[in-house]
Amino acid sequence: MGVNGSVLAIDAGNSKTDVALIGADGTVLSTARGGGFQPPLAGVETAVDVLGAAVERAFTEAGADAGQVAHVSACLANADLPVEEEQLTAALAARGWGRTVEVRNDTFAILRAGVDEPRGVAVVCGAGINCVGMVPDGRTARFPAIGRISGDWGGGSGLSEEALWFAARAEDGRGEPTELARTLPAHFGLDSMYALIEALHLGRIAPERRHELAPVLFATGAAGDPVARALVDRLAEEVVALASVALNRLGLLDEEAPVLLGGSVLAACHPQLDDRIRELLAARAPKAVVRVVRESPVLGAGLLGLDHTGAAPEVHARLRAQYA
Repeated sequence: MGVNGSVLAIDAGNSKTDVALIGADGTVLSTARGGGFQPPLAGVETAVDVLGAAVERAFTEAGADAGQVAHVSACLANADLPVEEEQLTAALAARGWGRTVEVRNDTFAILRAGVDEPRGVAVVCGAGINCVGMVPDGRTARFPAIGRISGDWGGGSGLSEEALWFAARAEDGRGEPTELARTLPAHFGLDSMYALIEALHLGRIAPERRHELAPVLFATGAAGDPVARALVDRLAEEVVALASVALNRLGLLDEEAPVLLGGSVLAACHPQLDDRIRELLAARAPKAVVRVVRESPVLGAGLLGLDHTGAAPEVHARLRAQYA
């Protein structure tokens, strides 16, 4: 495999890693999947080892060796701040997988996968919530997106916590009535919020199962519950606030520009949420073109890599066609 123009694309989320080795002509030479990338929990080197296992499988499948690749394009979860991107860039460069390395937050992969040129804004709502934007001259817009301390609200985990809060107060009389007090515990086969609180507190229900309550919230809202519907509307407001601020920072607010929605919560296409997002965005950014991203994020990492190497449009098109 020649070196010039070849790209090692990595898309690493909290739960899984996808790798693609891409030839200079845009052909996918090999792919591999690995475990989740969680440097805050495992440490940087151990987390990069997880990437390394998938990368080595991709090299082996393609009959290539580390160092033969021109550029490594890595879009990584938990690369939330520029200082973290710099640290991870150094860690990946030390592995010698390619001549150059660029690390970005994984939200950039979702954005680039959904657009034909690096121009637009993406809002991703999965376990958490994040937003990035980019334009062809290299400027970007982004947020720290590390939780409440950086002003974030929403995401599947945040919605579940809010739903539990309102349901608990409804049952004990401190808050307004809501069907969430019935539907949340019923999801786990329990008959009261007290029973659910006890089960969560004592570990009889694993903490990571709380994210299962976000779909229950949406279903309860769709059935007409005012409290649940208010939470869904608030999420729409957060999505539009992120998107419109990013568009404004990049000078795209007053021109036609894509606003892409991704992540498990937004990709589920809940009617109330979708309708409210489009209604609010039409008022704040009337020329924005909204759509849900269905493309694989590793495609976005690959396209960013081809952007870096200066590949021709037909090379980009060939790569995209293989993920159609």
